[in-house]
Amino acid sequence: QVQLVESGGGLVQAGESLSLSCAVPTTIFSTYRMGWFRQAPAAQSRELVAFITEDSTIYANAVKGRFTVSKDNARSTLYLQMNNLKPEDTAVYYCKANSPVTTGSDYWGQGTQVTVSS
Repeated sequence: QVQLVESGGGLVQAGESLSLSCAVPTTIFSTYRMGWFRQAPAAQSRELVAFITEDSTIYANAVKGRFTVSKDNARSTLYLQMNNLKPEDTAVYYCKANSPVTTGSDYWGQGTQVTVSS
């Protein structure tokens, strides 16, 4: 079974920073497109935070200029550096691996809680 394991969440004050990590199986990391999503309290669905495509990186408008997504190929790990955090960034953050083929399976991590106090 494929497991994506997030870590690095926690409770911080507004203006502070956090870095999230997502450990991915090597075979998935090398072929799948990776990104981060989040689900805020009371939200009914997850929203895109940042995603690395074949030729670009996409950020949600709400996090542009504050969040940076990156990959460490040697460690098969996806990162999300979050700076100048705001209370509205409070959510469970999930990493996701998108299959390179439409008939393949996508994979989600279990999520890590980020709470930003004002």
